[in-house]
Amino acid sequence: MRRVFGGIRIVAAGVIIAAIVAQLVYSLSFDLPSVPAFLVNFFSFFTILSNTLAAIALLVGAWYCFTVPVDPPWFNLALGCVVTYMATTGVVYNLLLRQVSLDQASTLPWSNEVLHLFAPIYMVLVWVFAPGKRVIPWTQLWVVAVFPVVWAIYTMIRGPIVGWYPYPFLDPAQRGGYGAVAVYILGIAGFIIVMGALVIWLSRLATRVTTTARA
Repeated sequence: MRRVFGGIRIVAAGVIIAAIVAQLVYSLSFDLPSVPAFLVNFFSFFTILSNTLAAIALLVGAWYCFTVPVDPPWFNLALGCVVTYMATTGVVYNLLLRQVSLDQASTLPWSNEVLHLFAPIYMVLVWVFAPGKRVIPWTQLWVVAVFPVVWAIYTMIRGPIVGWYPYPFLDPAQRGGYGAVAVYILGIAGFIIVMGALVIWLSRLATRVTTTARA
């Protein structure tokens, strides 16, 4: 069964990579003022970063599915973090950004759905049903927040320098200025922590279900 999940992870990683590359190639086909600047902007979207991490995690996870019966603790924690980011991407996009035009030249519909809907759902399902997971200690919940905090700091430092923000709610030019931005960041940070806590809880629930099934 674990080898089957390894094969599925490889396929899923391939689909995510194809979606990222297809959107990038499609965007580059337009007349862009600066390709280097666009490339940096493209890989500054939380969606692109989280999906890239997801593809990497799935490929590493596939390797472990074929080589060891249980995932190593470091990978289990890393995968839990990635699942949190992907779940956050799916929820935030579909609730707040689906009707908002983002600066990526133009959106490729099928790629957009893979990155914002199907991949997040798949990652959550993998976390719930894939065999070989370990329980994540509650004391490691803070690790979930490291990547989003670094990304937010990078975005808010780079934004005023280049005059570009990946998402409208991060732009201080909006009504409310930096105060509104701070509210959004704190809100999303809190949501990520809640999602991380849910992922940790699911690791415990899924592990108990797997153990019961084996018994």
